[in-house]
Amino acid sequence: MKLKVVWRKVSDYVRYDLKEIAFPSSLPDPPHFKKRRKLTWKERYLVLKEASRLYCASWVRDIGPDLRPNDYKKEWDEDKSDGVDVINKQKEPSTLEDLAIAARGGMEALRPALQRVYMTRASVNRDGFKSFIQGYQEGIKEVMEKEEEYDSQQKEDIEKKEDTQKKTS
Repeated sequence: MKLKVVWRKVSDYVRYDLKEIAFPSSLPDPPHFKKRRKLTWKERYLVLKEASRLYCASWVRDIGPDLRPNDYKKEWDEDKSDGVDVINKQKEPSTLEDLAIAARGGMEALRPALQRVYMTRASVNRDGFKSFIQGYQEGIKEVMEKEEEYDSQQKEDIEKKEDTQKKTS
């Protein structure tokens, strides 16, 4: 009799609890969540084909306009408007290229390049903090002005109530 009870408890544990531990059921979706329709086999194939193409292309350093023509079309349109900037952008090496060239030159060449990078980062952070502090101070000033207006409005309302009470009595 005891063996039967033990067997039932073990089998229930395996059937229900262990399955929930190994493969937990997900939480239900929130009420505002709209479920998407399932993709057809053809759509799945097209998604897989595009994803594999982009994955293979990601192993190349510069993807180029052949693989992502829409992205390059936007950049090309922006570049057409600033003809002078295009020439400057093409001649100026990127930070990564600058560091790579400096690393080949040894520690003496790498130190100034790293200092430029860190100084650039520091100036960007400083500017960001300045703009944040300025915006924060403007926000505090606006809140204080609103509170002053609200307090003055309340004082006026209280004075009006007192005046009407004096007139009625």
